Amino acid sequence: MNPQLILALQLLLAHVITDFVLQSGTLIQQKRLKKAKAPFLYVHAFLAGAITYLLLQDWSLWYVALLISVTHFFIDLWKLHQKEDSLSYFVIDQILHLVVLLFVWLWLTASFSKVVPFIEDFFTSTHVLVIVTGYLIVIYPVGFLIGKATQRWQEEIAKEGERTSLEKAGRYIGIFERILVLTFILSDNFSAIGFLIAAKSILRFSDKNKSGARKQTEYVLIGTLMSFALTIIIGFLMRVLVL
Repeated sequence: MNPQLILALQLLLAHVITDFVLQSGTLIQQKRLKKAKAPFLYVHAFLAGAITYLLLQDWSLWYVALLISVTHFFIDLWKLHQKEDSLSYFVIDQILHLVVLLFVWLWLTASFSKVVPFIEDFFTSTHVLVIVTGYLIVIYPVGFLIGKATQRWQEEIAKEGERTSLEKAGRYIGIFERILVLTFILSDNFSAIGFLIAAKSILRFSDKNKSGARKQTEYVLIGTLMSFALTIIIGFLMRVLVL
């Protein structure tokens, strides 16, 4: 296997073990309550470097372990001082950790000189541009189009009773289903699309005994069929361009 890939996997595995496997809910709560005074914060930062050091199996790289421990400490301390432990702060925290790991990987593989050429090749590749553009289209413009096309029926259902689903749940379900459908098309797994339709059909969107249940079902069906149809069309257009 490629030594550079092995190094990347070692760094990532050490991070996953440190930040997820070896952190219990109780220990995380201790950090949030005591912040810089929490003993586990220091233990956690030490483990981040120590586990990386052990997995790399190169005893001359002690400075890498030190760098990861120090940066892990300050990134976690920054997160602990935020007012809430929200998804956005979790994502930012993980991105910062991964940026450090990327820096270490580039450093150890002497690949800094390849970064700019890689970025240039990335944004001038027809294949990459088609893939990125296609996914963004099915996530955003297609979702916006479906929302506008079905808005009158959504308003009609809303007038007849209270909200019967989680806020924005339909939007996120639609995004994930379009991502899956497009992925199935690009990977030649067309039969999986039928499985996805069958899986969605078993969901119960409303109680049949309630008034408006038929309208709710029809509304969901229209939105689903529009979502699948547009994504399939875009998927086949992408295949024509890149395959």
